[in-house]
Amino acid sequence: MSLKLEYENGAELGSLLKILPPVEFCCVYGSTLHPNNSDKSSMVDYVLGVLDPQQWHSENLKMNHDHYASWMVHLGGAKLITKVADGVGVGVHFNPFVSWKDKMFKYGVVRMDDLIQDISKWERFYLSGRLQKPVHILVDNFEIGNLNSVNLRAATSAALLLLPPKFTEEDLFAKICSLSYMGDLRMFFAEDRNKVKKIVQGQFNLFREMYKPFLEEHATKDLLRLSSSADHQLNISQDCHLSAASSLVSSLPPRVRSEMGMKLGEKKKLDESGMCAPIGTTGF
Repeated sequence: MSLKLEYENGAELGSLLKILPPVEFCCVYGSTLHPNNSDKSSMVDYVLGVLDPQQWHSENLKMNHDHYASWMVHLGGAKLITKVADGVGVGVHFNPFVSWKDKMFKYGVVRMDDLIQDISKWERFYLSGRLQKPVHILVDNFEIGNLNSVNLRAATSAALLLLPPKFTEEDLFAKICSLSYMGDLRMFFAEDRNKVKKIVQGQFNLFREMYKPFLEEHATKDLLRLSSSADHQLNISQDCHLSAASSLVSSLPPRVRSEMGMKLGEKKKLDESGMCAPIGTTGF
């Protein structure tokens, strides 16, 4: 699922691709997508999907060696860059602070197979988490936008399992946004603790566009009840019975499903006692 967005600087978003080797997938993410972002100096963030990272980096080193850290270029080149990304970089190599036509760019390069596995199975829950937030797809030769629907549906289910019986649309989007930060120490030390709130409030309509089909899908199955509020947000209530929780768990990737499914016993006890509490409140 790709967001249909219009930008005054639309041509600028894809301008860096003109000086890079061809890619199979490219999306823009981050503050660039903020509707009220007027900061022309803000960095444009890319995720680039390629078939063979080592070959792609080898070509890019010939074209743009200054995009890379000098020690990587001199010590091992494309082979080292790919090895480090696979070993300690969750499969992604990032080149930050790339200057081009008076703008700053950052791009992460990932193997297409790794991208697909992460989206569909949450293997590393890195790029899948990134694609649960608003992105603007510029190149999509593998229909990643369509495949990402599986990821968004799973994110919706995971968030619902972690939310109370009644909540707002913003609560849901914040919980979805926070999934990828669970266990991330940066949220406690290096990064802004209000980051999730800022992301959701700054891109609220984009989140709504992304997740509307899944809310409607769950409402059709009587798992959710949706009602409008005075501030034009949806108020949401969910079915907290075991059968509803089991339905949500069934749409999660196998690895997460097995972990959260183990907590259904606790859910059942609460349900039988007339209480309603989310599964997995301790996280994944």
